[in-house]
Amino acid sequence: MKENFLWGGALAASQCEGAYNLDGKGLSVSDVMLAGSKTKKRKRTDGIVAGEYYPSHEAINFYHYYKDDLQYFKEMGFNCLRVSIAWSRIYPNGDELEPNEKGLQFYDQLFDEMLKLDIEPVVTLSHYEMPYYLCEHYGGWTNRQTIAFFLRYCETVFREYQDLVHYWLTFNEMNTLVSRFGTLLAGGILPEDGEDLFGRKRLGSPETAAEKSRRFTALHHQFLAGAQAVKIAHEINPENKVGCMLSAAGVYPYTCSPEDVLEAQAQMERSNWLCGDVCVRGAYPYFAERFFRENGVQIRKETGDDEILKNGKVDFLSFSYYSSRCATADPKVIQTAGNMMLGVPNPYLEASEWGWIIDPKGLRYLLNELYGRYQIPLMVVENGLGAVDRVTEDGQIHDDYRIAYLSEHIRQMWEAVNDGVELLGYTPWGCIDLISASTGEMKKRYGFIYVDKDDKGKGTLERKKKDSFAWYR
Repeated sequence: MKENFLWGGALAASQCEGAYNLDGKGLSVSDVMLAGSKTKKRKRTDGIVAGEYYPSHEAINFYHYYKDDLQYFKEMGFNCLRVSIAWSRIYPNGDELEPNEKGLQFYDQLFDEMLKLDIEPVVTLSHYEMPYYLCEHYGGWTNRQTIAFFLRYCETVFREYQDLVHYWLTFNEMNTLVSRFGTLLAGGILPEDGEDLFGRKRLGSPETAAEKSRRFTALHHQFLAGAQAVKIAHEINPENKVGCMLSAAGVYPYTCSPEDVLEAQAQMERSNWLCGDVCVRGAYPYFAERFFRENGVQIRKETGDDEILKNGKVDFLSFSYYSSRCATADPKVIQTAGNMMLGVPNPYLEASEWGWIIDPKGLRYLLNELYGRYQIPLMVVENGLGAVDRVTEDGQIHDDYRIAYLSEHIRQMWEAVNDGVELLGYTPWGCIDLISASTGEMKKRYGFIYVDKDDKGKGTLERKKKDSFAWYR
């Protein structure tokens, strides 16, 4: 790796900070999400309901523990840390004219403490925690007004932290809006009563063309907001580097039949290239028109939108990588082997406890595909193994399975660099245990540091080093 390669870890405000109603913070979309599990989907409540458990409200209380946690990260040798700013901590409702000073002060202290330890902040502007008020009163990202609210927030933090932060990511895994999963968390689009996190009224219910149009309109507005944020960041400080952030996965054909190959190609286009092309190349890809037409998708574009996208290209592309998937056009295989978002299981690979295919070589493949297409620097900002960790009687956590997972992915990352890929850094996800965004669980742990808390919110929050802590150091 290059001498200035960024080694660290990754966190998100809504999954680690807690302090959901302290120091002027407003509610975010994550603050109204109940806990779920592997078999139970997360639900949204209409505001805060007494007696219900909301994992984000305390999370792991990074808001009060951050100085101690940063010392752990420093001990491991981090020279960077990916964190996010909670938009609703800066603008509680999202549409205010003036920011919340206490919110600004918290991140000023956080970034200052990181730099004292020679830990470079890599900051996500929006990570699944849009102000809930904007969802309720404006329709989230379906409303074009939201762009202006977001840009006001961006300009505020760009100016406030211009001497502290130089690496920025716009929207976390923005391409989840290509699927139903992104409806609520990424798009801030409130499901109707009785709908789950995926925007379904009931399990297996088909999505209408109107619902698809709503999602892709929200995504279009995020494209515009991200492009304009890039320009503002560069104007405020020319040293700023701004990247997009995708949930990326390689898609393999399940068989060598032409139908499966074409289906895998189509899924790569929708999942990776649609958002990547807009953010990196500054325009919708050639295949988007047919996809929108055949799915009844209508996007409300205005004069000048194409110019905005063209003039707001990102400096680098960052992405999360956890697994690959297989694709098939055979409905019989889909019915017997498919599992929703994760695709058809790969018969050559094993899966995690949560059904995610473990594919280290898929990371090398994806890095080469991304770099070959875009020819700009890349950064792996999420990667890791969610697993149930057990504490022994003498207080040890032996997570050799996590060491094996990460070491193989790092090995393949190194191979991609040798292939010629320009890689800026690597920040494995959940470097300290935190709340899972998809399920709200605590037992689905990723960290090098164990946090004493369970799925019902009980525990001392004590931190313990796992075996992987010394290995990563």
